[in-house]
Amino acid sequence: MNIALISHDNKKPDMVSFILKRLSYFSSNDIQIFATGTTGKYLKNAGLNNVKTVLSGPIGGDAQIAAKIANKEIDCVIFFVDPLDVHPHQVDVNMLLRICNVHDVPLATNSSTAELVFDSLLNKKGSD
Repeated sequence: MNIALISHDNKKPDMVSFILKRLSYFSSNDIQIFATGTTGKYLKNAGLNNVKTVLSGPIGGDAQIAAKIANKEIDCVIFFVDPLDVHPHQVDVNMLLRICNVHDVPLATNSSTAELVFDSLLNKKGSD
């Protein structure tokens, strides 16, 4: 399972908290994490070792993740979006969200939806 983890600056602590509560799952050998630059650094500092980073979102990381989705290299995206801040790369964010929809890749943009996606992943893993 290849999972992309992305978070806007104000949501990075939420992402780390989300992952730490589920560290054993996300640290599993069956899971490969792809993260945009700064989010990846936060995750690695939190103890997640199976993180491959791409560029930071504003300088191309969102596009790199989108390309992986288009190439069927990503199974799920958890992207904690900050809806209360202005993002200079909003066009890239919209493109990433669109690519998830075009390729029917599960996408969670907040912690409540991420919990539902996570529960679904656990159920899927348990039935394999």
